[in-house]
Amino acid sequence: MDSNKNKQHIPKSLVDVEDYMKDRIGLGDSFDLGVRKLKILKKDVHFYYVNGLCDTQFIIDITRELVEINDRERLSSQLQSIVENRITHQSVEQIKTMDEVVDQVLSGLIVIMVEGEAIGLVVDVRSYPGRQPQEPDTEKVVRGSRDGFVENIIVNTALTRRRIRDERLRFEIMKVGERSKTDVAIGYIKDVANPALIEVIKKELEAIEIDGIAMADKTIEEFIVKQGYNPFPLVRYTERADVAATHLLEGHVLIYVDTSPSVIITPTTYFHHLQHAEEYRQSPAVGTMVRWIRFLGVAASLMILPLWYIFVKEPGIVPDFISFIGPKEGSNIPILLQLFIADIGVEFLRLAAIHTPTPLSTAMGLIAAVLIGEIAINVGLFVPEVILYVAVATIGTYATPSYELSVANKIGRILLLAAAAIFGVPGFIVGVTAWILLLASIKCLNTPYLWPFIPFAPAAFMQILIRRAVPGSKIRPSIVHARNRQKQPAKR
Repeated sequence: MDSNKNKQHIPKSLVDVEDYMKDRIGLGDSFDLGVRKLKILKKDVHFYYVNGLCDTQFIIDITRELVEINDRERLSSQLQSIVENRITHQSVEQIKTMDEVVDQVLSGLIVIMVEGEAIGLVVDVRSYPGRQPQEPDTEKVVRGSRDGFVENIIVNTALTRRRIRDERLRFEIMKVGERSKTDVAIGYIKDVANPALIEVIKKELEAIEIDGIAMADKTIEEFIVKQGYNPFPLVRYTERADVAATHLLEGHVLIYVDTSPSVIITPTTYFHHLQHAEEYRQSPAVGTMVRWIRFLGVAASLMILPLWYIFVKEPGIVPDFISFIGPKEGSNIPILLQLFIADIGVEFLRLAAIHTPTPLSTAMGLIAAVLIGEIAINVGLFVPEVILYVAVATIGTYATPSYELSVANKIGRILLLAAAAIFGVPGFIVGVTAWILLLASIKCLNTPYLWPFIPFAPAAFMQILIRRAVPGSKIRPSIVHARNRQKQPAKR
């Protein structure tokens, strides 16, 4: 069925068009909505635009070319064709309905209409306000590119195209949100990505019914994966163009959302959230060492507090070679309460650092870490070891590449600590088992969350443990169900 069948076509009278724009989008009421009226070959020609979203220089150049038609052409009944031919721009399209006119104007394009013609000419002169590509704060590397995604979807797709110049790279764009009409693009390599996955993501995006997605990619994620109250991240975010390109080459499907500097990577597993670009900017041996240290930090962020508490409460199970573990002095406050206070206190400091201006946040952190911690020990609020192990767990949290996973692990740590406090060693063991079973039960876009550990895939699991050299990695991960498993196909 024709999607334009029940939509109002562009009137031939520009007076009717202007009345429609005044009624529909507030032309004349909103200061940033504008119309430029020209007289060309004795016919009216109107430009509709939004100030702030258009490149003014392009509009000036196009206006100059059209005005000069009066000096170079004679009266003609084919003014529409003459105008279209004279527009000095690489992106010019025809539209036939007023809904399209409104959508295009509010997206930052200009629409040119000629008196007596029921066709509008859309010219892409968008120039969205935003920053230049720069290295993301959350994914810094010692050596590597310093450009990252920004809030402009056009720039983001261009950064990806710069790294993958394959004619089979596709970016399919659509608008999401009844009021926001936000541009959302699906990126994939046609002969690599799983068609079923592409189709599922398209259907989920098209099925979104919401006024607007002001929170951009996070709102899209909640509609697509239906996470609910599961704290573990089911998609991966990246602000690095090289990371996004790498996943496209592996067969993943990416979702680009305008106004967001992050790109959504699908499908992903738990171990995708433990990877970092730094591992691939060093030699395989160094990358493997960095990866193991990161794994150790993640394990510490989750396990060290419950384990230490069990050792404190049940010193009989502590091996002799670590018998020094445990507080040497008594305290008026229970150890469990100290751990909870210190852990929540660190979260207070993190939130305070986020909301504190950058020049002051460093000073605040030093004051909190040195003065507050030292004073709390001196007055007897904490024993020294509590500060030590909470600090180690916090460092492990910050060593986790994925911010979303680090917060989820923090929730898991609190629950494990509570289980250990209530039920002792059996509670800790049951808690860890329940945590693993929870992760193993999660599926997102038909992808097992703990793959390749559960279900076990030996070859893929070895690649998780050891960073292989790029020349030796010739097979794409089976979890993405790529159409072409070979990374280096034969030349055509």
